[in-house]
Amino acid sequence: MKILLVDDDPDLLLITGYALQQAGYLVVDAADGKAALDVFEREQPDLAVIDINLPGINGFELARRMRERSRIPLMMLTARTDEQDVVQALSLGADDYMSKPFSPKVLLARIKALLRGIGLEAQAAVSLGPLSLDMTELLLKGLPSGPVKLTRLESRFLQSLIANGGRAVTTDRLLVHVWGNAADSNRQLLKQLVHRLRQKIETDPANPRLIRTVPGSGYALDAGE
Repeated sequence: MKILLVDDDPDLLLITGYALQQAGYLVVDAADGKAALDVFEREQPDLAVIDINLPGINGFELARRMRERSRIPLMMLTARTDEQDVVQALSLGADDYMSKPFSPKVLLARIKALLRGIGLEAQAAVSLGPLSLDMTELLLKGLPSGPVKLTRLESRFLQSLIANGGRAVTTDRLLVHVWGNAADSNRQLLKQLVHRLRQKIETDPANPRLIRTVPGSGYALDAGE
C-alpha cells in the first residue's frame, strides 16, 4: 500500500512519513504541487495526503487535477480553520479533511478508515515473482534454500524493492523508508544492511543476482520468474 504525502514542511513529512512506514505503508513525498503531480503519475499511490498551502500549485488545484486522473482517496491538511476551505476541499473531491496541528496516530487512523472504505488495508505481505515477503512474520519465502527470517530493517528494505517491481530505488528513498530519514551518515549503514542481507538470501553473496546495485542510483530486486 503506497501513500503520497505532500507538504512544504520537511519536519512534518519526516515525522508523518515515519509513522506511516512504521504501520507498514510505503511512503513517497513531495514538497510542492508540481513535484507532487510528477510523483503521483510515476508512483501511482493508493492514497494521497495533501496540504492546502503549497507553493506554486496549491492543494486545491492539486486535488482537482488528481481527481481528474484517479479515484484514490484524498485527505486534505491545512493550518487554516475557515469553513469555506472544508467546503471547497470536499467539493473538489477530497474524501476527508484535517486541521493542523494533528497527531500522527489520528492521521493514521483516518487513513486506515479511508482505505477500509474502498476495500484496502495495509499489506501484510508483498510479492515479486516467486518471492513473497511477510511483513508480519518478517519472513522471506520463495528462495531455493527455503524461507529466511529477516530483521525489521531488512524487511523494510526488501519491501521497498518489491513494491517497485524490479525497478531501481534510489539510495535516498531507501534511507527514508528503512530509517525514516535520508541523513548522509546512514549511507554506510545501508551498505552494511545490503551486505548482511546478501549473506542471508543470495546463493553466491560475492556475485549477487537478487539484490542488484544500480550505479548512480541505488538498488533493485531481480526476483526472476
